This record gives sequence, structure tokens and C-alpha cells, in this order.
Amino acid sequence: MSLARGESVDVVANVRLTGGERMDPFGDDPVDVHLTGARIADIAPAGALKRRGRVLDGDGGWLIPGLWDHHVHVVQWALSAQREPLDRALSAAHAAAIMGAAPVLVDGRRIGAGFRDALWPDVPTLEMLDAATGDVPTYLVNADVHSVWLNSAALRREGFAADGVGILREEPAFEVSRRLNDTDAQVSDPLVTRMAQDAASRGVVGLVDLDMAWNEDAWARRLATGFDTLRVEFGIYPHHLDRAIAEGLQSGDPVRGAASDLVHVGPLKVITDGSLGTRTAASSHAYPGDPHNHGQLTVDPVTLVELMTRGTGAGLASAIHAIGDVANTYALDAFAMTGAWGTIEHAQLVAHADIPRFGRLGVGASVQPEHAIDDRDLTDSIWAGQTAQPFPLRGLADTGANLLFGSDAPVSPLDPWAAMAAAVFRTRDGREPWQPSERVDAATALAASTHGGSADGARIEPGAGADLALCAADPLAASEGELRGMGVWATLLGGRLTHLV
Repeated sequence: MSLARGESVDVVANVRLTGGERMDPFGDDPVDVHLTGARIADIAPAGALKRRGRVLDGDGGWLIPGLWDHHVHVVQWALSAQREPLDRALSAAHAAAIMGAAPVLVDGRRIGAGFRDALWPDVPTLEMLDAATGDVPTYLVNADVHSVWLNSAALRREGFAADGVGILREEPAFEVSRRLNDTDAQVSDPLVTRMAQDAASRGVVGLVDLDMAWNEDAWARRLATGFDTLRVEFGIYPHHLDRAIAEGLQSGDPVRGAASDLVHVGPLKVITDGSLGTRTAASSHAYPGDPHNHGQLTVDPVTLVELMTRGTGAGLASAIHAIGDVANTYALDAFAMTGAWGTIEHAQLVAHADIPRFGRLGVGASVQPEHAIDDRDLTDSIWAGQTAQPFPLRGLADTGANLLFGSDAPVSPLDPWAAMAAAVFRTRDGREPWQPSERVDAATALAASTHGGSADGARIEPGAGADLALCAADPLAASEGELRGMGVWATLLGGRLTHLV
């Protein structure tokens, strides 16, 4: 029987199971997974039970639980398809030249994204950018999204005074990003749909959307127009907390008024410090060459406790952005004081004494393993004097923390296989592993890439939901290159095909 995307499957036939902590008796033998509706009804040796209905022949592939990305900025990631890539810029002058040749979008702006200026040999200036880009409003968004470089025309358009450099950091940069992302739904929604289909082709069945917007309305609109590719949990930012409480939104609730239950309310998202690349992550030791710069707390500890207390009382989980070790300490303190539940997002530099607190407090570590590989040289340079542990994974897992992997797209591409490869091998492009003592095993990485995370990874067993991905190779036995290039033959969301090769 020929199957197509959108059809429901009754039997996934002739597949092999894999994953950690398996309870089934099948080993490497091929099995048939029988589905009823959106759930797994039975698992039996291949051909042992009559195959009824629509059969997807797995051809000996490996069946895994569907994957999740626990940190995505959905619209910003989708819009990156229209933005000039700047990851190849070797200097400020090079980045300016790239943008001078970039196409002008229909709204009259040039927008680029993905530059990493911390290791550039020259210093960005407004004069340099103006000379290359002229009177066309031009925006260069840092890879970490915590800073934006604007030319004079863009500064005028956005109402910011020229300062000779044109770089906005933290909240002013976020405000510019919000404006750039506030596009017409007729433009952004098709790009979101394309992004979701691309994610499904990688075995992704769900994500956490942390766009800096009132996300419920956007997702209700997308569901109403037929979005059916992924499960979504969306974040709520402090400037929308009053509205969320007044309207009774609680984490886990489905989007109001939608016929589909694919999208649910997620956590209260609070950004408490800056980033490594922008040199604003709140750290215990100063940044090189700048003895007074320890980064910055963008939300002070008292305000953080107040926000988390209000959110927790209203039924909202918390997702607290903390990159530097000082920010992580304050975030863990706030979880302890408020009784909040949820995650710390990023946890890129953590004091050794704080690592076991994640597990003790039941705070999930929502981390992006690919960032460690992207920023290994930056870390060795900018954080060389720090005494806390950068990008801990094994330390967190060994002390009982629940790891939840993500990409932070567009900071890194939405690709769970890249995250798993980075976590297991701590390298890319043939380089020696970076801090290999922080590797985790493949079974932990796979579980961390499912909805429940490493401590409660999804399983393939009778009664479980039929969110599944069919892979060309066994992720637990794959090399670094094989993980990054993993072929996904099919993805099922509640037993319905969202991707099929």
C-alpha cells in the first residue's frame, strides 16, 4: 500500500527498536508496532500478528520516539530564510561589505543575521557600516541575538541616537528584533510552515516556542489555517504576565478556541542576564581586558523572585534564561525560594557547587549542546579566567539533573541530530573533542531530545503515544558524522505521517 504525508498509519512493520532502559524482550530482532488511533496498541515480532489497515514498511530501520527541540524562537528562525547569513564574516569590515551587497527586502530594509564579533580583528564602527550600506536601513543581528549592529538609516528608522558604533545590546537589541520579527502573517506563517516541515524531516514532533511575542494568538491563527506538523508549547514573557494571569492561562492548557490540541501554553520565560558572545553574561570573574565588566543582570534577583512567585501562583512553569555563573546561582536560588517548577535555559557557565542543585531542586537543564561547539574558541578566550564549569552536561546528568536538548534556533539550526552529536562527541569538523569529560552517552542524548528529557525520556511501548521517527541507522551506535547526517525515513505525529521519504 502506498502511503503519503498526512495519512494515518495502522502498523509500522519490520523495524528495530533502540534506546536506553528498554523493557521489551526483542533485542535487535525486527518487530511490528501496531497502532490504534494516536497510541501504540501492541508490539510483536515481525509478521506474528496480522497486519491490518495502512502499513508503513520500515525495511529494517530503527524506530525511535519522536524528537523535541526545547528552545526555539519560531518566527525569528523561520524569517532567517530571508536574511543574509553572516556566519562567514571574518571581520567587521567583511560583514559590512556582505551587507552592502545583500538584497533589499520588500519593506525597504537589509537584514543579516549570525555574525560573531567577539573574535573579529577589527572594531565595528558606524562609519564603516554606513560606507558599505548607504541610505538603505541595514540591520546585522548577532548570532546570539543579544546585540544588533545598525547603520545610521536604521537607527533613524527605529528612533535610536547615533553613537559612532551603532551596536545595541540586550533590551534595546531585543526591541529591534521584536520589530523585525513583527511581519505580516501572510509572510511569516508560510515560512513557519516550511520550518515545521523541515523539522519533521529530521524526526522532530514538537518544540518549545520562545518568541518574544503574545504567542497564543499566532498559534491559534496557524491552527485555524491548517497547521498540523508539530506539537508546540509556547512561552510567555514578563511584559505579558499580567495579561496571561488575567486571562487564566496555565502551563499545559491547550490554545483557547482551537479545534486541534497540538499547541499548549508553556512557561513564563525570564531573561536574567546577557550572553557570552556579547560579553554580557553575568559572571563571577571579569571579561579579559575589561576589569569592570562582569556582564550584567538584566533582571535583579528580587524582581526575579517576584515574577516567579506570581507565575507559579497562577499555574505557570518557569523557564529562566541564565548563561553566566552568577545568573545561574540567582536562578537556582529563586527556584528554591519560590517553589517554582521548570527549567533554567542555557546554563552555559555553572559554579561547581551549583551543578548538583539542579537535580536536588528538580530544575530541568534546558541546554543547547551545539553552542559548546560553536563557541569553544570563544569560551577558551573570553571565559579563560572563569573558575566555573563551561557547558556542563555530564556533570549535570551525573548529579540527577534532567537534560532537555534544544537549538535556540536561529542561534544554531533546528537540528536535534547536531545537538546529540555535539553532546556525545563534543566536536565537529574533525577537531579534537573539547572538554571530553563533559560528554554524555548516546542513550542519554537521545532521551534528552524527547519531550520528557533525559530523566523521563519517551519510550516505545503499548499505551504510549505514537509520536515516532524511523531512522536509517541506530543512533546509539552511530559515529559523530553518522549522527549529524542521520537519515529519517518517516516521522509520525500521533500515528499520522508528517514526513515520508
